[in-house]
Amino acid sequence: MAKNDKDEVDSFEPDAFDNPPKGPAGMHRGARSAAARFMPFVVVVLVAALCGVGAWGVFSGEAGKVRLPWSQSSSTSAAASSSSDSAAAKKKAASAKKAAAEKKAAEEKAAQEQQAAEEQAQSQQQAQAEQQAQQAAQPDKTKGVTVINGTGISGYAATKQNVLASAGYTNVAASNPTGSLPSATVVWYESEADKATADDVASTLGISNVQQASGLGGGIVVVLMS
Repeated sequence: MAKNDKDEVDSFEPDAFDNPPKGPAGMHRGARSAAARFMPFVVVVLVAALCGVGAWGVFSGEAGKVRLPWSQSSSTSAAASSSSDSAAAKKKAASAKKAAAEKKAAEEKAAQEQQAAEEQAQSQQQAQAEQQAQQAAQPDKTKGVTVINGTGISGYAATKQNVLASAGYTNVAASNPTGSLPSATVVWYESEADKATADDVASTLGISNVQQASGLGGGIVVVLMS
């Protein structure tokens, strides 16, 4: 049987397994090279170093500063979005500032116009008041003036009448007394508007006593007592 088995094995064609490598095999393999012996230690050292660097980065916070390639696009998008938001905010702030400036300018212009209008109105009122004051200060030489002779000297009132006529008064009459007389020469006027005329009449005739009185009929009365 053994011979038959050998003959059967020999009947197969030889292959790679029929030519084992030369040298020791199994437990009798040859010694490994130095690189093969030290490679596991190198791997362990590298792994330990990487673990140490990773732990240091986590605890020190430096790991968060690392920008990975796949996070670059998201960071760029976030930066672009932030820049766009910032530009929009700046534009909005600029628009608000411009609107506030325009509103302030309009308010200042309105205030200036109102002030100018008030000053103009005040100036007109002042000019009108000054004009009225000047008119009031000017004697009205068309005003009726009556000169009463209380001295008893004949023609004395007519003499003063001529003096006033020479001064420009156009409505002067001489008269004799018909009632009670004052104790001294006087110029009477009734309305405050006639005071300037009464003062001028008194000045023209050299009389210093000017008084306001009632019942004169709207004119000016000169009573000569001396």
